[in-house]
Amino acid sequence: MSNHAARGQAFSAELSREIKDRFHHVDQDHLGNTRLYFENAGGSLRLKAALEAMARVDAVPDSAERIHAAAASLKQVQLAGIEDVRLLLNASGGTVHASLTASAAMFDMVRAVAEHVSGSNIVTTALEHPSAYDAAALYAQRLGKALRVAPSNPATGGIDVDEIVSLVDDETCLLVLIYASNISGAKLDLEQVVRQARQRKPGLYVLVDAVQHAPHEIIDVQKTPVDGINIAPYKFFGCRGSGFSWLSERAALLPHHRLAGKPETYWDLGSTAPWQYAVVTAIVDYVCWIGSHFGQTDDRRQRFVLGMEHIALHERALLERLLNGSRAVPGLRAMAGVEVLLDHDDLSQRDLILAINLRDLSPTQAVREYERRGVIVYERVVSSIYSERMLTSLGLQGAVRVSPLHCHTLDDVDRFLRVTQAIVAT
Repeated sequence: MSNHAARGQAFSAELSREIKDRFHHVDQDHLGNTRLYFENAGGSLRLKAALEAMARVDAVPDSAERIHAAAASLKQVQLAGIEDVRLLLNASGGTVHASLTASAAMFDMVRAVAEHVSGSNIVTTALEHPSAYDAAALYAQRLGKALRVAPSNPATGGIDVDEIVSLVDDETCLLVLIYASNISGAKLDLEQVVRQARQRKPGLYVLVDAVQHAPHEIIDVQKTPVDGINIAPYKFFGCRGSGFSWLSERAALLPHHRLAGKPETYWDLGSTAPWQYAVVTAIVDYVCWIGSHFGQTDDRRQRFVLGMEHIALHERALLERLLNGSRAVPGLRAMAGVEVLLDHDDLSQRDLILAINLRDLSPTQAVREYERRGVIVYERVVSSIYSERMLTSLGLQGAVRVSPLHCHTLDDVDRFLRVTQAIVAT
């Protein structure tokens, strides 16, 4: 593995300044207080262009389904956004579905497959977000199907391929997977899971929750041919109140809620909100802008790929600095009073998320100490419905989750490390 692949490559100082300038509230909160926002796994810092696109398009009163010029312009916004969802996922054919939240779409996709595809069991993992796990559990119970749950690997913080594939058999009607853990950042080897699972059950339906992973690395459903995959623009530098999914042709054709007059593969209900599509286009435009700094091509997908590749490399450099520090400040691995949880050396298999605990402080107490010093992180504790199952599977009672974003810099990481030193020294 090359040094860049292993340890990452940070953006130049100039490009980092330009990137920061394209986001709201990177160095200050909306009240004007200086802070580090290292809680992007719970949301994400907002791209200015995304909010501008939302305001500009949603200000138009017209319905995109009318025939006059203003309506036609909104329709073009919508069509462009649909193509940009496909571009983001490298998806062809099938259906793009816009929803209020990615969680709602996951429940709908699980229901369609579970109710209408034969088989006596559903397979999922212990690390799923509740929107995937609870949907699988609900329809397994309702339909009298067994729910098979692949255990996590406490050493890596992820799920081993064999643990998932071993649960698949001829009677599996659905496999539901998370692309990367929202506690440890460990990525699933989705390509191997899909290939091996379909060797055991040809034609197996596979649904993927990519909400956490999408902002960190390229997604390519040509390489990982799943039947449904969802993203949430608000975790991808965009706006809340929007979710997007892509469904394969056969998944889109499964019976689902729809108006009787709409095409069989149509999944949206009610009037479209063109701003949702405008926000996706703003996100793709931004990633392509980053890509243009690393190669010249007229192909929009290739510019997007270049942008995401270098976002991943920059974030890997941030992760390496967090863990190993520099001459100026020790990293978390070497810092007395800090325990790095679910740690493993191959940073290429991890998104930019860390789980840590601090000496003599509960995760909630630690989060408060960080806030007092102008740093926002988040506690994952077993009392939370969003954390209990995952933490228990990993043998943990709680953790402080640290999740910067690519618009942060090595200097930001050093500041975080110094704050951590100050907390554990008290």
